[in-house]
Amino acid sequence: MHLIAEPDRSPLKIAVLYDNEFLLHHTGPHHPENADRISSTINFLKNDSKLKPNLIWPTFSYASIDVINLVHSKEYIHLVKQESEKLTDNTSTLSTGDTVISKQSYQVARKSVGAVNEGVDQIMRGKVSIAFAFSRPPGHHATKDRGMGFCIFNNVAIAAKYLQKKYGINRVLIVDFDVHHGNGTQDIFYSDNSVFYFSIHQHPFYPGTGRPNEKGSGEGYGYTLNIDLPKGAGDEEFIHGLKSQLVPAMDNFKPEFILVSAGFDAHENDLLGQLKYSNNGYKKATDILSTIAKKYASNRILFVLEGGYEPTNIKEASESILNAIISKN
Repeated sequence: MHLIAEPDRSPLKIAVLYDNEFLLHHTGPHHPENADRISSTINFLKNDSKLKPNLIWPTFSYASIDVINLVHSKEYIHLVKQESEKLTDNTSTLSTGDTVISKQSYQVARKSVGAVNEGVDQIMRGKVSIAFAFSRPPGHHATKDRGMGFCIFNNVAIAAKYLQKKYGINRVLIVDFDVHHGNGTQDIFYSDNSVFYFSIHQHPFYPGTGRPNEKGSGEGYGYTLNIDLPKGAGDEEFIHGLKSQLVPAMDNFKPEFILVSAGFDAHENDLLGQLKYSNNGYKKATDILSTIAKKYASNRILFVLEGGYEPTNIKEASESILNAIISKN
């Protein structure tokens, strides 16, 4: 007589990466990228009876200088530290561009990178398949040696390099559905054929990059894929872009890990964006990404918060993404 093992009915575990220290990066009154934009989402996730059994909340520390240096120059890292820590109670702007900083911004940005890398560790050690980092400040505009937009360190780009250096992952897909093009992420990997960068975003819009003819250079040619959408485009255009361009590209690239720059400023009624995505659109997008992950990446997906300036949108879109993940597993 052979005993048949009972199927595993334990709920799918999703790592949520968050720390109250993220609230200490101050951007001044009336700035859209403020601490309040994520507080309601975290409170909801900690108390929602339906999602609570699926969520774990790992702790994490500050990313080391060496880890941040996988992407950013030591000169730039030092500049952020110096310009941030010399401040008192006021805010200022990084000398590299238009990024608002306060006294705690350097340490908070290091903690943000630490959150994302802990998400990588949780997934690669098999503790979870999926993770979501609700970190700030965001990162996808930050280049090797320049902060831009609301971004200081490029969290997702560092995670991709960290995956490759620590775990030997050969092919990483970065999907960026923020309303703004992630010029920093594109720039960092533009000549790299081990990281595929896909962005779908509004155009014309800040920062003005991300046209379809931007496809990479040298060995990286063909590993950058941009879709620009006009003001007012919604779920139909969003999902069509994923199905018609991303999916066939991934049948060739076959990613081993998926990183998502999850900006929710393309959601309808955002303060800055002018696209019209709905909660259902984010659900459908997650279904597509989950299918790619199941086919090629051992279900490994890490979502990282980028933009999104209407708290209700962030909460509801995140809930849609998490429920889509749970229903697919």
